[in-house]
Parts: sequence; structure tokens; C-alpha cells
Amino acid sequence: MVCAVVADQQNRRVSDQLARADVLAKVNVIRAKLEGNVNGNLQLVQGLVSAIVTEPYMGQQRFASLAGNLFAQKSQLHNIAGAPDLVISLMYPMEGNEKAIGLDYRKNEEQRLAALRARDQRVLVFAGPVKLAQGGRGFIGRIPVFVPTAGGGDRFWGIVSAVVDVDRLYAASGLADPDLDIDVALTGKDALGGGGERFFGNATVVAGNPVAADVQLPSGSWEISAIPKGGWPAAPKNQWTLRALMALAGALVVVPILVAGRLFGERQRNYAELRRLSGRLELALEASGIGVWEHDLVTNELLWDERVNEIYGKPADGKPRGYSDWALAIHPEDIERAKQDFDSAAATKGPYFSQYRLLRPDGAVRHVRTRASFFQDIGGTPKLIGAEWDVTSDVLLNENLIRERQLSESKNAELKLAKARIEHVALHDSLTGLPNRRYLDEMLAETGQHDRMALLHLDLDRFKQINDTLGHAAGDAMLMHASRVITANAGSADFVARIGGDEFIVVSHGRDDDELAALADRIIEEMRQPVYYRGHQCRFGVSIGIAANSGVDAKQLLVNADLALYRAKGHGRNRYEFFNEELQSEIVRTKQIADEILGGLERDEFIAYYQPQFDAKTLEIVGVEALSRWKHPRRGILAPDAYLKVADELNVVALIDRIVLKDALENFERWSHSHLNIPRVSVNVSARRLEDKDLIKGLRELAIKEGTVSFELVESIFLDENDDLVTWNIEHIKELGIDIEIDDFGTGYASIVSLLKLRPRRLKIDRQLVTPITGSMAQRQLVSSIIEIGKSLSIEVVAEGVETMEHARILKELGCDILQGYFLGRPMEAKAFKTFAQSRKWLAVG
Repeated sequence: MVCAVVADQQNRRVSDQLARADVLAKVNVIRAKLEGNVNGNLQLVQGLVSAIVTEPYMGQQRFASLAGNLFAQKSQLHNIAGAPDLVISLMYPMEGNEKAIGLDYRKNEEQRLAALRARDQRVLVFAGPVKLAQGGRGFIGRIPVFVPTAGGGDRFWGIVSAVVDVDRLYAASGLADPDLDIDVALTGKDALGGGGERFFGNATVVAGNPVAADVQLPSGSWEISAIPKGGWPAAPKNQWTLRALMALAGALVVVPILVAGRLFGERQRNYAELRRLSGRLELALEASGIGVWEHDLVTNELLWDERVNEIYGKPADGKPRGYSDWALAIHPEDIERAKQDFDSAAATKGPYFSQYRLLRPDGAVRHVRTRASFFQDIGGTPKLIGAEWDVTSDVLLNENLIRERQLSESKNAELKLAKARIEHVALHDSLTGLPNRRYLDEMLAETGQHDRMALLHLDLDRFKQINDTLGHAAGDAMLMHASRVITANAGSADFVARIGGDEFIVVSHGRDDDELAALADRIIEEMRQPVYYRGHQCRFGVSIGIAANSGVDAKQLLVNADLALYRAKGHGRNRYEFFNEELQSEIVRTKQIADEILGGLERDEFIAYYQPQFDAKTLEIVGVEALSRWKHPRRGILAPDAYLKVADELNVVALIDRIVLKDALENFERWSHSHLNIPRVSVNVSARRLEDKDLIKGLRELAIKEGTVSFELVESIFLDENDDLVTWNIEHIKELGIDIEIDDFGTGYASIVSLLKLRPRRLKIDRQLVTPITGSMAQRQLVSSIIEIGKSLSIEVVAEGVETMEHARILKELGCDILQGYFLGRPMEAKAFKTFAQSRKWLAVG
């Protein structure tokens, strides 16, 4: 018996080792593919990085040309992005990745740490998977780029990000193989190794005693874990074969015992042979732990051998036993069944089999199994002769297995419930209970192109004010109210989801445009009704963008609804707009202008024009304003109103500002060498540039001479509520000797308080206030008041929009310091301005 158990256990261990070795071999194949694919993708991009080091001012066209060559090779690259100064402005492919243009790594919480680590440690950082700004998920290898400087050192150019498509990498590495017969999990998001976050595979893999290996990455590692599908085998494949052989061996032991028992009666006369057979039987019984008994059915006398006495806890004294010795030892709960089994065998003279519990004198409970056969001796006395053995260990093992199985089934049921809960939480918004963005994406992916499907993209108006004034609890209450309104008005077949802070999506089927408009009207009307929260009356509205599919897929339909929402907000909010051909054309035009702006920046098409500023009393030139112009190859010279809005959306206004400043400083230097006395040059500075933490560092490198440059800040920068960085930049600009001017004063938000706080050198009265002074006494008094405010604060006053001699005369009488306008001098190129300034012909006009 012991040998059989040992052999069974050894067989199980060998089977487990073979199973784990098989899984490890498959894991090593996947690990090698993952390492090879990741390193191969990043090695492709290293060549592009080397090209950037030699061409640090590479433009989009050149970048796309080089990157396109990489995509011609076999890889899992999704896109390659170049981020000079940590802001993405280079991209390949551009299609589908437009949203990533302008992404500032320093402001993106999910990608900021990895980008800064690559820059500061000067090493490649492989992170992910992350959600991409353009949609989807990817692993990102961020390669810091340092370009040589003239002094022999180097400077940080920016980061080249190689985005590896998650699904393609998994497929190329065998993780998506449908024939793969193991379950795999990957741990160590952002290459943090086994201690990191699991990002692929089920948690049951990690908890299932897996085979594990490290996937070595350029900047860390992942841990790959695997188990066979369905878990490790509970029993070896050859278990029953082995047990059958052991049973056969057991039978070979038991059969001689039975044969010896029968021969015992037949060979009474041969005492020597009897002793030999008895000895063999004794040895066999001792080896098997089986006790032999004999029961006289007439006298109820029992004969127990030493092993039966041992099983029942009786002394091996050789004394005869009676029926009561057996019956009183049986557990009270089993006695009736045991007696019934015995009486039935005695009555039928058939075989006897039973199993029951014993209560031994020491209080121990033992499980025994007994078998016997009917026998009549020479005198015809009926007897039962049988064997009995202790099966306590087998019974306890079986009971333990049953408990383990029940526990396993219970845990499996709990896991199924937990999985269902996790899936529900993963696909639903925790506040409103509505489907979330992930659920929406999955639903749209499955829907495809429906006969008539429409998306309504809703965004709450004035929600932020409620959230900021009454707190997040009030905001949550408003979101709950909004979700109820939307759900109540949408049909039962419509799909309603919350996809962001205050954004919702309704997917509707079968409605025409009139029905969609009616649905939007109902939601807008009900949403504008007041909502009471803890005694406060809250009012908010909703803007809705509607897009119905016309041969476009669901993903594009979502983009179209978002564009329609953008237009609805731009037209006054609390309304709805349909996506139509006009909006599509506007998008195409805007994209064309955007492409032309980016191309123009690469081709140096943005230049500076210069408009002189004159002393109101002497009409001498006291300064010049540098204005940006676009030298368009087809449309000629374009003023800022033709391109500034799109440039701001592209986040290149600060770059245009730098171009104008650089051009102005270079021409100012040339004029000085030509003995042309131009006291100072003014340039416009955008709000975005004032928010640049590297602005002061860049200005220091220009070594600007004190008092020769002025920065014009538009009044709409909200100087009353500027943030700490803007305030810090303005103070350090003044410390560098650069004057501050407020442009377009009187049309924006600046106040007397902001003038006292900022202390600008000059303020410029907007042309909208200057133009009417020749015909309106009230307007003239308003301009006079602004001039008096400036003088009381020792601020020089500049009037722009001087179009006539009358304008110049009135402004001079009102005490204005400086004049600027078409009457005295138009904006002109640097060469034309030099000729104009040297001619002094405006003095004759004055």
C-alpha cells in the first residue's frame, strides 16, 4: 500500500515537472519574440534620431520623408512623433494622428514623468501601454535628442517618440495566436518589472502558480507569466494506468491469501504443509495491515488475530471474543447498518461486505472495512471467515478532497461573480451608472455602418461654475440630474453613455433629422429648467452636436458629432447643430490653412513688417512696431486676421512671435549700423508665450540692449487674474530692460488696478476708440480721460488708427504722446521702412 502511494506521488511530481517544462519552453519563444520586436522597432527609430542630430531644424516634410522609409520595413510602429522642446510638432504618419500635434509632454500627466526621465537621465525610456492623444493604445519609446552646440557641448533638442501599436506587437509576438494553448500575463507597466502593474492577461494567471520569465527591455523589463489553458492538470495522464498496475499487484498479494485460506481446510492432514502456508499467510497479512477474523454463527464466538485486536484497541492476549465485543465497539450511528449487513450475509450464506466506524477504548474514531465469506467446517458448523483493515486515512483523504472540491467550486462561483462585477465597473460610469467611453467604443466597433445611425454629443453649459462655487457634491448632483433627463428623453432602444466630466453621447437608430432635432429640443428645454440643491437654485444648459452616418464608419461619426458640438458652442451654447457639408468644407479649409501654415514656417514665409510711431509734437520717429505678416506663395502678403486663429489652434503663435522678434532685432541692428536713429522696436507677445517657463532663458541669450525693445501685451490676457508664471515672466522681462506696453487698451479686461500692478511703460489706445474722435465729442472726451489716466500714472500713451491730419491734431491737443497710423506711415518691409525713415517725407505732410 505504501509503495503504491509513493509511486503515485512520484508519478504526479514527474508529470508536473514535465508540464511546467513544456509551458516554460513556449514562454521563452514568446519572450524572445517580444524582446526582438521591441528592440527591432526602436533600432529603426535610432537612425531617424541620428538624422535629427545633424538636422536639428528639420521640418515636417523632411521628417515625414525619413520616417516614411522606416515604415516601409516590417515593424509594429504605429507612428513616430518629434517633440522639439517637449511639444509634438513633427509626426508621421500625420493622418489619424492630428490630435497629437501640439501635445505638451510637460502638461500631460500620463506621459510627463516618462518624458522628463528620458530628458534628465539622457537615456531611452520605454513606457506603456498608454492611451494616445490621437486614440488607441501604444507602447512609447522616448529617445532624448541632444544636438551639438558651437561651444563643443550639446543642448537638449527634444524627444523622438516611437509609438509601438499594442495589438500588432502582441500579434507579432504570438500572444494573439488562437492556437496558443497557454494563458499568458504580462506584468511591469512602464518597464517596472515584476513589481509593476499587470497590463496584459488575467489575474488568475499570476495567482495560478505560473511559470515566469523576464522580458528584457531597453530601460527595464516586463515579467511574463503563463499557465496551461484551463490550469495545471489535476492528475497525470498515466494515473489510472499506474493505479491499475498497482491494483493488479495488490491482487497478486490478496489472491494467495484467499487460496491459502481455502487450502487450510483441505490440507488438515498435512500439518507441515499447513504450517508453511500459514506462515506465508501471516507474512502477507502483516505486510498488508489486514486482520483476519472468524465468526461462529452458532455460538457467536469470534476469533481475532493480533491485527484485528489492534484495530479494535484490544490487547493481543489470545482470549476469545464474543459478538458483544464487536457490536459494542461500533459507532452508535453505524451499528444498525453494520448489523443489517452482517445478518443479511449470514441469512443468505453469501459474501459479506461492510464499512463502519469504531469507537476505540482510547476515544479514537477509526474507519474500517471488512469482507468475509460463508464457510462450513468438517462438522458442518456455519461460519464467516473474513478480513478487516483500517481505511481511516482513505476516508479522511476522500472527505478532504470533497471539501476542497466544494471550496474550489465556491471560489469559482465567487470569481465569476467578481469578474461580472469588474466587467460592469469597467464598462460603466461609477457616478451615473451609464455606460462609459470604453463601453461606447466597444459598442460602436461592433455596430459598424448601420442603415440609419446618429450620434448626439452633449456637453453641459455653465457646469464648471456650479462645480467651482457649490463644490463637487453639487456638480455630481447636476450630472445625475442630466443623466436622468437624457435617459428619460432618449428611446428605450437608444444607447446613452457618459464619456467625460460633463459630456454625454446618445446613439440613436432609425430617427430622421426632424426626429433628432425634436429629441435635442426636448433635452435642451428640460435641461434649462432650474435644479435645487440644498437650498440653492442651479441653472445650466446643454449644447448638442448631431451627426448622422452617410457612408462613414462609427469612429468618423463620433468625430463629426464632436465638430458639430464645437460649432454649437461657438454659436452661443444651449443649442444644437447638425454636421453638414458646410461644416465639412470649413474643416477642410481650416486643415488646408493649417498645412500651409506649417509649410510656411518650414519655408520661412513668415516675416516682419514695420509701422513707424511718431512723437505727437515733433513728428519725429520715436519707435517702430514689428507686425507679423505671411508671405503666402499664392495669396500674397496676409495680415494676422487671415491665419492667427488657426495658428493658435496649432500652438505655433509663440513660434511666429519668436520669428518676428528675431527679425526685428536683426533689422534694428542693421539700422543702427546705418546710423538710422530708431530709438526702439515694439513686438507683440502672445498669452501662450508668456506661459513659457523657458521664455526668460531665451531672452537672456539674445542680449537685448536696455530700452531698445518693448513687448506689447494684448489687454485680453486678463491681467487682473494672471497666474504666477505669467507674473514672474513679466517681472523678469522688465528686469532685462524690456519695456512693457498694453495693446488695444479700452476694448478688453484691463483695469486701473491692473495698471497699478503691472506699471507698464506705455499703453496703446485701440483704433476703435480713436477713429470716431473727429466727429464725436463724447468719444473725444473718453480718449482724453484715458490719456489723463496714463499721465497720472506716468505711463506714455500711444494712439493707433491715426488716419487723417485731423486725428493727429486732436490727439496732440489732448496730450497724447505718440501717434501711429496710416496717415503717417503704413506697415512696410524692412528695406522699404529704411528708405521711408531716411526720406523724412512725412514731415512735409505734418
